[in-house]
Amino acid sequence: MWSSSPRLASPPRAAPTQLRTRCSDGPAAAEAVGGFSENLYRDGETDGLPEEAVLASLGCGNPLAVADLHEGERVLDLGSGGGIDVLLSARRVGPSGFAYGVDMTDEMLTLARANAARAGAKNVEFLKGEIEALPLPDASMNVVISNCVINLSTDKPAVLTEMFRVLVPGGRIGVTDVVAEDHLTPADRAAAGSYVGCIAGALSRTEYVAGLTAAGFTDASVTFTTEAAPGMLSAIIRAVKPVR
Repeated sequence: MWSSSPRLASPPRAAPTQLRTRCSDGPAAAEAVGGFSENLYRDGETDGLPEEAVLASLGCGNPLAVADLHEGERVLDLGSGGGIDVLLSARRVGPSGFAYGVDMTDEMLTLARANAARAGAKNVEFLKGEIEALPLPDASMNVVISNCVINLSTDKPAVLTEMFRVLVPGGRIGVTDVVAEDHLTPADRAAAGSYVGCIAGALSRTEYVAGLTAAGFTDASVTFTTEAAPGMLSAIIRAVKPVR
């Protein structure tokens, strides 16, 4: 099922300066494509994966369920952690496709690479880097996914711009993230963050759509799923890089 693929040339990037990890706090409710839970994946979906990858997979949704991956595609996971979404993506895109993960912590990269080796995954690669400055060339990915990581960035416009840059024309994003309802002020979001971790810096729905549009995306949408705190919800974010 797994196969190898040539490595992509990577432009030089600045060294990481912040610690970032996946958001894992919140209610135990789970849904097929959105929710705060350890049980974010459909029955049987993680069969055959190393236990270490599954145990390290806390997030706020299942981006694979909304990304609609196809055979032969190149997919990138932002903040790939222990590697579960990269390994599952590699299964979806098959031997002719390839799955990349970017993470900025040596600990997670070591774990993810070990998990890939245990799984016998050949069409995967884990790269060290920041999601605000991705270590990948322009127009190199068909799909970008992420599981509850973008809300942790202190420079979200840079993240959205980088997603746009690395996608091929016609490429798309399928992201799960924490998003605020529009009526919440930044102070409200900070207060909510004391109840459920990792959400104080979340964008509102309008801000998210506006940011994607400013980055160049079309057909941007934010669909709320499960509530994490009053006015703060896990959400599915989709958008497309237009064919010019």
